[in-house]
Amino acid sequence: MADQNKKEDVSSKDSSETDIPGDEKLSKPSDTQDLYNKGDEQYDNLDYPPAWKFEKWFIGGYSQSRMLKFKKPKTMYTAINLFAGVAIMFYGYDQGVMSQVNLNPDYQSHMDILPVKGNQQHVAAEGGIVAVYYIGTLIGALIAGSLADRCGRIKAVVFGSMWALLGAVLQASAYNIAWMCMARVIAGVGVGAIDCVIPVWSAEVSSHSARGAFLAIEFFMNIGGLALAYWIEFFAYLNPNKVMAWRTPLALQIIFILVIGIGINFFPESPRWLMKMGREDESRNVLKATREGDVEYELKGIKKVVKFELETSTSNHYAAMIFPKDKYSRQLRWRVVLAVWLQIMQELVGIGVITVYAVDLFQDAGFGETLSKLLAGFNNLSYMFSVIFAVITLDRYGRRSTMVWGAVGMAFILLIAGILDKYAQIEGPHQRSFGAGVAAFTFFYTATFGATWLTTPWLYPTEIFPLNVRAKGGAWSVVGWSIGNGIITMITPFLFQAISYGTLLLLFGLNIFCLPFVILMYPETAGRSLEQMDTFFEHGGSWNVFKASHRIRDQGIDDWRWTKKLHEDDQKELESGRKMSTAVRSPEEDEKDARQSWKKRPVYTFRRKASNAGLM
Repeated sequence: MADQNKKEDVSSKDSSETDIPGDEKLSKPSDTQDLYNKGDEQYDNLDYPPAWKFEKWFIGGYSQSRMLKFKKPKTMYTAINLFAGVAIMFYGYDQGVMSQVNLNPDYQSHMDILPVKGNQQHVAAEGGIVAVYYIGTLIGALIAGSLADRCGRIKAVVFGSMWALLGAVLQASAYNIAWMCMARVIAGVGVGAIDCVIPVWSAEVSSHSARGAFLAIEFFMNIGGLALAYWIEFFAYLNPNKVMAWRTPLALQIIFILVIGIGINFFPESPRWLMKMGREDESRNVLKATREGDVEYELKGIKKVVKFELETSTSNHYAAMIFPKDKYSRQLRWRVVLAVWLQIMQELVGIGVITVYAVDLFQDAGFGETLSKLLAGFNNLSYMFSVIFAVITLDRYGRRSTMVWGAVGMAFILLIAGILDKYAQIEGPHQRSFGAGVAAFTFFYTATFGATWLTTPWLYPTEIFPLNVRAKGGAWSVVGWSIGNGIITMITPFLFQAISYGTLLLLFGLNIFCLPFVILMYPETAGRSLEQMDTFFEHGGSWNVFKASHRIRDQGIDDWRWTKKLHEDDQKELESGRKMSTAVRSPEEDEKDARQSWKKRPVYTFRRKASNAGLM
């Protein structure tokens, strides 16, 4: 009985770390689960692939003798999360470091873009220098996604660190626009690789039960990196030596890169990748170092995942994920589109405009240069602490509800801010009051984004992609992020000069534009394992999540309402084979409730429809 309880305890852990597929969690297993649930004897003699012939050309990597050792697995888990946080902090630092560099007159002189205002060619050059970085992140993510599967997560991170180091050195020493653009692309390759692999590596190595809360904490450090870059630049700006004022913040990236590139080699490799390469003993040792209790049951689950990966290896390529030739590949393309478009929408709602060009926004609202920079800095700090609320919103209210109400809130804020900004640019006795209103609503906007939309597009791919393509799924997510950021940062300088306060009103419209996509296309992932996500993509058969839910219901699957979060009680009822009492209420039952009182019917109807859509 004790052994049985232990197994149940392990199998109930969140699927984002190892996603043990041994236990049936649905009343009707998916095709993927059928592959997983075959006899255990099939997993003892797997035909492991040979080591990649070019693997030895890449420096670094996992070594069991070099790996950090702690008395308690919990300590190792904490160390892994802190290290992942530092890596994501670097990503935030690198993304925000150009916010004040762009304003430095010495930098503008070296780039030959002085003056910026009033010169369309210089405006284009300013936006282009920022935007070319995202060409590099796109390339780096695609390379690292493949490299992580071929020679391991750790070597892929070291590869990215080397590119980022070269890019940081070149940026800090740039003397003309061509030099800087080349340096930005090279740095982008490194950051894209690190940003693609670190979330996958930390999820596979560590063990945690609250995916949303875990990622929210990491992104608290991410925005901390953005705020750190800003305040370093602010105090560097006070230095009369304007050359060092922009070169020093760019050079400080090197400290982060050395910590990441060297430090990763002292941490454990992904146990799933080690098992895939036939290194079972090393995989077992990593699990022992990072898990409490018996690890054999989890090890068996990883074997099953590896077997499925080997059987579907023809689909584990970028081309197959975009141009499918079979049913399984078509499901992967569906997931790729959801991940990429969600990242693009994250940029369309306007965060890149507000954070990178916050100083310009505050200056347009009537504030002086120094005060505008201070306001932008405090806005970043407010942004950082708002991420703490994502710990509550993501896991308690679900992904869909968080994004929908976040977009609604941001649209309302941007509408008011845009109207106030119009009057803040008119000289008069009330100009400062209108400007203060713009500043206040800018703070509200970034806080709302941090609490809702910041983490979800990064969490979502880890929840919808199967383990056998998770690294490449993460790469596609970074591709979407790169496309969205590149477009927004390129056109934003033009927007501020061409339509001024209209930029905020445009962002209001884009938030409204994104709402139907979230409501209609994105299934709720909160509370569901990867096996259950496989059920949706295998049996849904429609990009409309409402139609897909009804099709799944018609096939006799109990967990069919994919617009709603699956609560713990519902999950337990599913596992025990009983029909859920709340998550699968029929429309007839809801209508009966609504008819109890004609006076209350409108309220009942609104609540029922909002609840069915996963918004309440």
